[in-house]
Amino acid sequence: MHSACPLSSLAPGDAIRLETSPPIAVFHTEDGELFALDDTCTHQDASLADGWVEDCWVECPLHASKFNLRTGAADAPPAKLPVRVHEVLVVDGHIMVKESEDAPNLPPGLTVDGHV
Repeated sequence: MHSACPLSSLAPGDAIRLETSPPIAVFHTEDGELFALDDTCTHQDASLADGWVEDCWVECPLHASKFNLRTGAADAPPAKLPVRVHEVLVVDGHIMVKESEDAPNLPPGLTVDGHV
């Protein structure tokens, strides 16, 4: 399990990137919900934590593919593959992320340990 940050330090509408391998993004929506996805767009090496969150979707900052925060599904090309979704818990006021055991869908040229 990964420790993200105190809940009080992640304002609604904000996201943070955890330097895990591969990186994980944690999102706190305007509605107060918490979600965690692999941070890297499946189309190209771009941080989803730097994207735009609206409703229950995050838009990649490079080419506008969106990923569902609940399911990880991509809405349209250029991204075709989903990102992994991770379980988020709040323990004693601290955001914790339980990483999925599924294999990540990384963009071409990127491995769990970085660039090829």
